[in-house]
Amino acid sequence: MEDQNVVKETLDEKYEIASDEGSWSAEEEAQVRRQLDWRLLPLLVVLYLLCFLDRWVTRNARIQGMQKDLNLVGFRFNWALTAFYIPFLLIEIPSNILLKRIGPKIYIPAIIIAFGIVSMGTAFVRSFQELCVARAFLGLAEGGTMPGMAFFMSCFYKRAELLFRVGLLASAGSLAGAFGGFLATALTRIPEWGPKGSELHTWRNIFFFEGIITIAIGVLGYFLMPKTPQSCTFLSERQRWIAAERMRIEHRELASEKTESWHVKRAIFNINNIICCMGFFFCNITVQSFSLFLPTILSALGWRATKAQLLTVPPYVVACCFSLAIARLSDLHRKRGLYVILCTALTLTGYSILVSVDEPNIKYMAVFFASSGAFPLGVTFLSWGLNNAAGPSVRAVTGGYIVSIGTCGAIVATWTYVPSDAPRYIRGHSINLGGEVCVALIGLLGILYVRRENALRDRGGRDSRLVGLTEEQAQKLGYRHPEFRYIE
Repeated sequence: MEDQNVVKETLDEKYEIASDEGSWSAEEEAQVRRQLDWRLLPLLVVLYLLCFLDRWVTRNARIQGMQKDLNLVGFRFNWALTAFYIPFLLIEIPSNILLKRIGPKIYIPAIIIAFGIVSMGTAFVRSFQELCVARAFLGLAEGGTMPGMAFFMSCFYKRAELLFRVGLLASAGSLAGAFGGFLATALTRIPEWGPKGSELHTWRNIFFFEGIITIAIGVLGYFLMPKTPQSCTFLSERQRWIAAERMRIEHRELASEKTESWHVKRAIFNINNIICCMGFFFCNITVQSFSLFLPTILSALGWRATKAQLLTVPPYVVACCFSLAIARLSDLHRKRGLYVILCTALTLTGYSILVSVDEPNIKYMAVFFASSGAFPLGVTFLSWGLNNAAGPSVRAVTGGYIVSIGTCGAIVATWTYVPSDAPRYIRGHSINLGGEVCVALIGLLGILYVRRENALRDRGGRDSRLVGLTEEQAQKLGYRHPEFRYIE
């Protein structure tokens, strides 16, 4: 931290630039942003892709023999899925606090390597109980990935730039669904191999080789991940200063602050964050149930395991493209709630068809509507919260807070599709339909709250917060500062 302050002071003195916008040209800032995009985004997308591959591989393994080999009768598969999400949601806020203290260069690659090791070890489980233990450790390792990466990106990108970049991470989830189907099909075709008594075959190959790939790329990530904007070696000295200073101005606090208990309290009781938490909760029911059970749903429509695997690919590809388009438009117009409502309309259309129609091909068409509308929602709520939580420590807690509450929706998702409801799964589709109605209402509530709060600040209704404060104390107000304006 002392080194970062020394660098900042040195550069301030060298360039004699005031701490206000306009101290550098728009082209200079655009060049810095492009450099960050080319170096950070590909790395983060690949790392997050691996996260989702390791998380969702169980759904592919299920229809490739795992259910029979591990005797996953009744609700056992649902319990195995639930075992993942409980430690997953408990670790998210502590994980982001650790991330800020340890630093992303070490912490993010470390958790990538950790869940790669767990995934590889899952190839050797021999019972339902062992599978549950492996899934629980995987959730513990993966829990901090999304909030950690989102917070990391919020330290490099301004509020109006963030959603599209975080949206790229969401697209990695969609690509994982598409790529996972292809990869699972290929890996299951590797002939049986390994020492006697611990032979690897079909579904075991999926876990083993995806785990090895994850570990290797996690190690590489350590050498490619920068610590802070000031430490980006691919930027010039002046560009590093611009990268750091523009973020300081954007959030009104220095990134070197220590996380304290009042930061946690401020993040948890922020009304905008509570709205985003509830939105993430309900939309995550849809996203996770879709991702976990899509091969099962398609298989129940009468398609063989291999065909069902391959038919999962196109909906994810479409969802990926749609997610990027929504993120880009949302950043361009600086609107979050509006696009939440638009996406829920699309998802509601998909699940309405799934509930009311029996013809397999029409149901498959409805899957495209459901996936396209559902996948942009989680990242939109997360970005909405991060955008409106100023101060790096508050944002760090905000990322973990929103995703941890959202993960409770994932626990609900593991029980939306149960064997007794096959093949129509009316109950599961109806739960998702109701969840999306709640998402639309929460999005509308978020818009109304932000408009009211911004209008109040425009009238000077929050100016009393500055009375009796020093300049340093005023900076620590973060999103509560009267001059701060929420993104709608």
